Amino acid sequence: MKINKLKINSYGKLKEKEINFKDGINLIYGQNEAGKSTLIKFITNSLYGISKNKKGKEVSDFDKYKPWSGEEFSGKLEYELDNKEKYEIYRDFSKKNPKIFNENMEDISKEFNIDKNKGNEFFYEQTKIDEELFLSTLAINQSEVKLEGQAQNFLIQKIANLAQTGDDSISFKRVIDRINRRQLDEVGSERSREKPINIVTRKLQELNAEKENLEKFKNFKYEYEDQENDLKDEILNLENENNFLKEIKLQKENEKIENEKIKIKENIENENLEKINSVNKKINELKINNKNILEKYLNNNLQNNLKNKNKKINKNKIKNNKKKLNIIFILLILINILQFIFIKNNIFKYIFLLTVPTFSIFYIFLINKEKNKIKNNEKIEKNKFNEINLQLINLENEKKLIENNQKNNSEELNKIKNNLNLKNNLEKEKIKNKYLNKIEKNKINIFLDLNNLEKINFEIEKIQNEINNKKLKLHTLNLDKKNIEPQLDNLSKIEEELVNNNEKMLTLQKLNMSMNLAKNILSNSYEKMKNSVTPKFTENLSYNISRITDGKYNKVMFNEEEGLIVELQNGDYIPVNRFSIGTIDQLYLSLRLSMINELSDETVPIFLDEAFAFYDDERLKNILDYLNSKFSNRQIIIFTCTNREKSIFENKNIDYNYIEL
Repeated sequence: MKINKLKINSYGKLKEKEINFKDGINLIYGQNEAGKSTLIKFITNSLYGISKNKKGKEVSDFDKYKPWSGEEFSGKLEYELDNKEKYEIYRDFSKKNPKIFNENMEDISKEFNIDKNKGNEFFYEQTKIDEELFLSTLAINQSEVKLEGQAQNFLIQKIANLAQTGDDSISFKRVIDRINRRQLDEVGSERSREKPINIVTRKLQELNAEKENLEKFKNFKYEYEDQENDLKDEILNLENENNFLKEIKLQKENEKIENEKIKIKENIENENLEKINSVNKKINELKINNKNILEKYLNNNLQNNLKNKNKKINKNKIKNNKKKLNIIFILLILINILQFIFIKNNIFKYIFLLTVPTFSIFYIFLINKEKNKIKNNEKIEKNKFNEINLQLINLENEKKLIENNQKNNSEELNKIKNNLNLKNNLEKEKIKNKYLNKIEKNKINIFLDLNNLEKINFEIEKIQNEINNKKLKLHTLNLDKKNIEPQLDNLSKIEEELVNNNEKMLTLQKLNMSMNLAKNILSNSYEKMKNSVTPKFTENLSYNISRITDGKYNKVMFNEEEGLIVELQNGDYIPVNRFSIGTIDQLYLSLRLSMINELSDETVPIFLDEAFAFYDDERLKNILDYLNSKFSNRQIIIFTCTNREKSIFENKNIDYNYIEL
């Protein structure tokens, strides 16, 4: 892999800058504070993203490199993998994820995994190198070596860590010591007293003793609960019996109401019979008392005959009267004739003559009066008949109405009587089935045989008294139970504390086991590394240091007692800490360079930021010559504030790309 080009819009002090890189060695020159370290940060943040987390520093990288004047906080990096595939990464550092383009300028950002914390992991997927590994191996800078105070011991420790564990920031002994201290502080041991596991052990012993003392109250509680359950069952059974009797009582009361209805219906029936008899009696009396009139007007033929007969009688009567009057009239005429013959007095003659017309008028009057009298008698007789007939009709209608009521009442009475027994039997069966599984069968039969409401009421009262007595016992029992509840509450709290402390103990045991397991794994890994990885590192380190020191030191070894030791030309071994800081710095750089080929299948560039600041000219020539020959297939980017590297490259005719900031 190699970086082809950088375009920085604004990043820290770098603004509107384009940098082109070439294969092999790229030498970037700049005075102090010119932005060399900022440029490395730009490359790192372009590949892995920029963090807003301070990570123990005073200011986060985001805040440190963000422009103050509002310029576009962004840039682009172009690179090429070993398989010749080219990519462009555009970063707006205010956003979490970059835009990734292939050589056809297609946006392929979504083809890579996106971690919610780290963002798009495209570079890790391509190289298998994460940011931490990148910074600890490929990016080597002067700031990692402090020359003040204990600088030498610090660097020696980093070399030892790298040789032992593969990471210059991790020391096996320190890790083991730290785990042991943490294990003692967070767990404890059998010999410790005021450590967590000792405190929890004592607490568990105290709690178990208190629990054993309070367990008897738990037994009391169980006894009370058994008695309470028995009483509740007895009360429930009695209440079922009581409810059963109440339902039987209700059924009996309903039956009584139905019987009362029957009696009312029967009384109505008797009253109706009496009314019918009374009406019949009235009808008979009316007919007997008015027999003549009724017979006279009983039917139409009879009435017509009677009418004709009456007419005939009336005619005969009138005829006879007429005969009498005619005779009288004739006599009057004869008298008048005679008086005209014999009486000579004219006045008397004429006065007597007036008797004839007077009699005629009287005659007509009498005849008409007789006729009117006959008509009035007929009318009175007819009205009386109509009145009697109307009374008879009303009585007959009344009789029919009573008979209809009697019929309906009889039908309803028969229906009630027929349904009553069936309804009573069904109701009893229903009640019986309802309580069949709640009450003993023999008691059900006994209760069903109670036909008298007084007996049922007596049983209900008796059972209710039993229920009240049982409830009183239950109340007394509950009061006794409440007296032991505080003790049971204490027991519950103790049991809860026991659970919590057992969980604490289990957590401590798991933590202890995990720490022991971690120590075992670390020890096994350390042994494996000593037997496999460390020899390989020391072999590479020996080769590298021999090349860098021009054969002055040819062999580097590692042992438990003295750590790294170096073989002198006379064959003797001396500890690394007896060397100068320049030599130790060479060893550290050599060890890191010896690891580079193991990091990835990609030949990722090496970044050296003022890494040779403490090298003398001879050492610098050796390391640059070594880098040119050993890593000719890898892009090397060197940042420097001097012209020493440039002079050496030109004197040795080493090809390089010069970039000035």
